[in-house]
Amino acid sequence: MSAERTLPRATYRLQLGPELGFDDVVTLIPYLKQLGVSHVYFSPYLQAAPGSTHGYDVVDHGRVNDELGGAAAHSRMCEALRRHGLGQVIDVVPNHMSIRSPKHNPWWWDVLENGPSSLYAHCFDVDWSHPDDRMRNRVLVPILGDQYGRVLGNGAIRLERSEAVFTISVYDHVLPVAPISLAGPLGRAAVRCKSEDLSFAADVLRALPAPTVTDRELRRRRHRDKAAIIRFLGQLFGQNPQVARAVDEQLGHVNGNLDELHDFLERQNYRLAYWRSAAHDLDYRRFFDINELAALRMEDRSVFEATHRLVLGWTQEGIVHGLRIDHPDGLRDPEQYLDRLRRSAPTAWIVVEKILEPGEVLPPSWPVDGTTGYDFLNCLGGLFVDPDGEKPLTSLYREFVGDDPGVFDDVIREKKRLVLTDLLASDVMRLTDLLIRVCETHLDHRDYTRAELREAIEEILIWLPVYRTYVRPGREPTKSDSEILSTTVGLAREARSELDERLFDFLLELLEGRHAVPAELEWVCRFQQLSGPAMAKGLEDTALYCFHRLVCLNEVGGHPGRFGTSIQQFHDHCARIQEQWPATMTATSTHDTKRSEDVRTRIALLSEIPEHWREVVGRWAEHNRRHREGGAWPDRAMEYLLYQTIVGAWPIGEERLVGYMNKAAREAKIHTSWMRPNLPYEEALSGFASRVVNDPAFAEEVETFVRPLERPAQTHSLAQALLKLCAPGVPDIYQGNELWDHSLTDPDNRRRVDFARRHELLRELESLSVEEILVREEEGLPKLWVTHRALRLRAARRASFGPEGDYRALEASGKHRHRVVAFSRGTDVVVVAPRLVLGLGGRWSDTALELPRARWTNVLSGRRGLSGTMAMAELFSEFPVALLEREE
Repeated sequence: MSAERTLPRATYRLQLGPELGFDDVVTLIPYLKQLGVSHVYFSPYLQAAPGSTHGYDVVDHGRVNDELGGAAAHSRMCEALRRHGLGQVIDVVPNHMSIRSPKHNPWWWDVLENGPSSLYAHCFDVDWSHPDDRMRNRVLVPILGDQYGRVLGNGAIRLERSEAVFTISVYDHVLPVAPISLAGPLGRAAVRCKSEDLSFAADVLRALPAPTVTDRELRRRRHRDKAAIIRFLGQLFGQNPQVARAVDEQLGHVNGNLDELHDFLERQNYRLAYWRSAAHDLDYRRFFDINELAALRMEDRSVFEATHRLVLGWTQEGIVHGLRIDHPDGLRDPEQYLDRLRRSAPTAWIVVEKILEPGEVLPPSWPVDGTTGYDFLNCLGGLFVDPDGEKPLTSLYREFVGDDPGVFDDVIREKKRLVLTDLLASDVMRLTDLLIRVCETHLDHRDYTRAELREAIEEILIWLPVYRTYVRPGREPTKSDSEILSTTVGLAREARSELDERLFDFLLELLEGRHAVPAELEWVCRFQQLSGPAMAKGLEDTALYCFHRLVCLNEVGGHPGRFGTSIQQFHDHCARIQEQWPATMTATSTHDTKRSEDVRTRIALLSEIPEHWREVVGRWAEHNRRHREGGAWPDRAMEYLLYQTIVGAWPIGEERLVGYMNKAAREAKIHTSWMRPNLPYEEALSGFASRVVNDPAFAEEVETFVRPLERPAQTHSLAQALLKLCAPGVPDIYQGNELWDHSLTDPDNRRRVDFARRHELLRELESLSVEEILVREEEGLPKLWVTHRALRLRAARRASFGPEGDYRALEASGKHRHRVVAFSRGTDVVVVAPRLVLGLGGRWSDTALELPRARWTNVLSGRRGLSGTMAMAELFSEFPVALLEREE
């Protein structure tokens, strides 16, 4: 990596959208500069689908989003950042593009119009050689609200013309027309109006190279001739209204005759279908189970260059300094992609959104600076979970739900099986079809049935403990991948002993890349691209909504079956970061987290008071029986989630709570789901949540319970913020979280942030005493103070916090030493934070910490001259956490 690179000290994540465009950011820059971050970290801002609220649905990589202000506003923002000395990190989405509105995505429009002959057919991962003759060389477009024939019959599909552009409208969708399919209507219109020019146009369309040609020159000729005919028709219609009327009459005839309209639709390079058919019949790879996000073939150099030209230009001009890479596991070969990216942006700070399962490490060969921080988030958050609460909370959960929750690993496998046979069935089918073709060339394996192959594939995916492996064509698998695959296939073989064990042996050979034949290597790559979505949908979007023992542990990259983090585990993790990935991102809240950092720390307190919580939640359930209206719904598991959510996000209004609970229920996929909404269940759940949160007596009960938790929860939030801001890595602050934030999962965590109020508080901060800051704790001033002071110290002591700095664990002594997390950075910074403070009761007893030899100033309390062995009661007497700087 180049020595000229400038790494961020700290980043601040902004979620751009309808309420926060480029010009709005300009007004925030002075505040972010004063707060102390070095770089502003933006959500994706290339041109997205109309009305996008998040930017991950890109439709054009060649321009910035018009809805955020367009190129002019973007330039103003970049200039303002430069003027204030702030860098810029942007979120890059290489895996997919939005196809929800084809007319806004020129690449996908061309694919639908021209099929395999499209100039952009190579950009998308479409199975043009589908085993079903009906789908060969066509794309499934699953947008219909009912069976095709019913939609056709009710007149929702129409052939239309606007000047010389012909389209098919379906509801509010607009789709292109295959050029050759127009030859018939235009030819008949030419006969009616006796137009030789129109007849000529129809003949040219008939003579276009077939939509199945892939020869580059023939494709170019097809597009050139088609464009020329469109221009010709435009002039013809403008000069001869009689010809235009004749064409419109023919369109009306097609629209008025179901058989003719059906025949016309069958001539298109796509097949309109009921939206439910996508689950099993989709013939293009997508982002997880989202049909509107079509996967890109980023392994193709031309696709990489076309989609990254603008972004890489910004890095070369020094406008953009860092890249956050979204979902690299979806790429065919992540390392190949990252190698290209690094060569193209040698000085950029690059982090990847890689979800590491417990015990998994980032591939050391990747030329990146680290991850987006979920591994750190879960390790840090676990410090505030009391391991002594595991057994009583497990017992309470079992009793409340009325069932054994089981082992969380079993829940993951159960939910992965569900999504593979439902949401991702079409992806499994494509992988099975390819495996059938592979087995045909291996005589010892050619007689396995489709069902046997599908079941074996599913079983291996279910037992795979990580998102994916990284076997690369033509290379030996890494030791880690080989061990994971061997263990996984062995467990799958045991679980499905009725299947031929030689089949599993063969699949292991394939997965390790031992058969270097194109079809075999293709299968391995596609398997690896499917295992990520299987884990994401099974774990993140299902299992985490089904296991409610202590939901602060239910986080992306986390494992609710693992109850907390020891101090030693935290130190070991930080030491590994400093040694191996010193510039990785460290985060505590993101746009993808299931709960904000402050919600998690409050819920974690339940682990310290399990018996009190048992009493309280039992009383609440009894009180709220009246709100069930005599029905069995909602189920007890969702009721238990409801109570933890109320505690964590209190005070919370009806709209936010009901919205969250319905999303959680659909994600859980037990009684309802996004694919198959159970409206009676959702109405019962919504009604229950509404009546509960609006019950004055219950609200008083919640207030009584939460009030004593507020100060300990805030102390833990301050400790969490301080540890993140001072640990190895580059800390990120998610928008608004410099004050208390009790948001739930998206879209709740994308609500508008009151930045004006934050800037006002920051300006006040310097003139306030520590006592005045603590008095105004409800406004969030203590957290803003910790954030501001820690960022200022990082700027002043860059060497200690940087990649060449040092991280040393410090160990407290005394009765409550297990409640103190302390470490030094370099020789001039010491960080001390409490944990599990609810059980402490404010009595530190003889607990103390011996400071490194020097005299120290606590930059949070202002106290100077600290040295030697410090009693915790004294160190935390003026402020709940301590950040010490060596005195010169």
